[in-house]
Amino acid sequence: MENPDSDNSGQSKKDPYAALRFAEFRSFLGIRFFLTFAYQIQAVIVGWYIYQLTKDPFSLGLIGLAEAIPALGIALYGGYVADKSEKTILLKLILAWMFVCSLVLFLITLPSLAENVTQTTIIWVIYSMIFFIGIARGFMGPTVFSLMAQIIPREHYPNSSTWNSAGWQVASIAGPAFGGLVYAYQGISVTFFLILVFLIISFACTFFLKKRPPQFVPKESIYESLSEGIRFVFRSRMMLGAMSLDLFSVFFGGAVALIPVVASEVLHVGAEQFGMMRAAPAIGAVLTMLIMARHSPMGKPWRNLLLAVTGFGLSIIGYGLSTSFYLTLVFLFLEGVFDSVSVVIRSTIMQLLTPDDMRGRVSAVNSMFIGSSNEIGAFESGLTARLMGTVPAILFGGSMTLIIVSLTYLKTKKLVPLGLKEIHTPE
Repeated sequence: MENPDSDNSGQSKKDPYAALRFAEFRSFLGIRFFLTFAYQIQAVIVGWYIYQLTKDPFSLGLIGLAEAIPALGIALYGGYVADKSEKTILLKLILAWMFVCSLVLFLITLPSLAENVTQTTIIWVIYSMIFFIGIARGFMGPTVFSLMAQIIPREHYPNSSTWNSAGWQVASIAGPAFGGLVYAYQGISVTFFLILVFLIISFACTFFLKKRPPQFVPKESIYESLSEGIRFVFRSRMMLGAMSLDLFSVFFGGAVALIPVVASEVLHVGAEQFGMMRAAPAIGAVLTMLIMARHSPMGKPWRNLLLAVTGFGLSIIGYGLSTSFYLTLVFLFLEGVFDSVSVVIRSTIMQLLTPDDMRGRVSAVNSMFIGSSNEIGAFESGLTARLMGTVPAILFGGSMTLIIVSLTYLKTKKLVPLGLKEIHTPE
């Protein structure tokens, strides 16, 4: 493990910049930031582009499903590969794969090409590339999770989780706003070209990471290795509870995926306001992350997690009831506030409880619970919007989130009083 750049290698655990003192972690944040920035821009313009072609909210749900199916299907194998592979090489291969997919999206949406192919062909090519990006995500999650643990000392896991999540959220603020504005004023081709540029920058950051030998050398079959990771997760009540809570709450609270419909049909606003709506949750999240860098939510992690998801559900309901653009921004902002607290608590719990030689496989199980819950939630929201209408679908999702939190509380009362020290060892 490298030493921090400063002479404060023995800094207090309360140092809000502890993780940032490690050069490799800063490079890691660069990878995550530019990848997320590009990915968020792409999510914005693909969603808007598909909806403009189809005028069907269900098509937005299909985007999420197209990504979630391969991500879930490959997740366990992705975790196994991440554990037994050198992480930096694997990360470079994943980023190269995602670049190729985005390049195809750039080409298929070029006006000169789009005029010569049918709308159906364009739509199916887009869905196909999203599917292949989903495959990459099945490997990305376990690889990134394992890599971060290798470049940061254990005592700084809570701080690194906060900065990692904050970097993701900053990119999520800038990405949708930037993508919406560029798309509105320069068109889809220029926007996709910039996405490719940001992916190249993310790839370049990988060359500042040191290569390390894998900490897991499989001695049994793939099936036995994967089963070991699954058994570990199910032995830890807090880890399993956190994964389950997020899965079901985000599944029913995925109404944020309907923002293109709300912007167009409920609020009657254009691409610029749409970009602001997409950015609002991330603005709330990143401001909360900065606060959490100094004031950790890990004092009573399970209690705080339940409160955060409750706030998330209430924000979704407010978002569904609002007919004012600015009030909608407030509720989306609050959704990001509460979600960010949940993200930091969950990621810290996972980092603390997972042995080094099982990080890829445990992260893969987490991906099956959480990694694609947003996309599956988007599909659920798109389906219910078609069946119920947009506003009833949003209200249904928020209400179901509150029901899930209530049931989880009744099942996990014993975890509520636990502090950070009590979760260092699996139950």
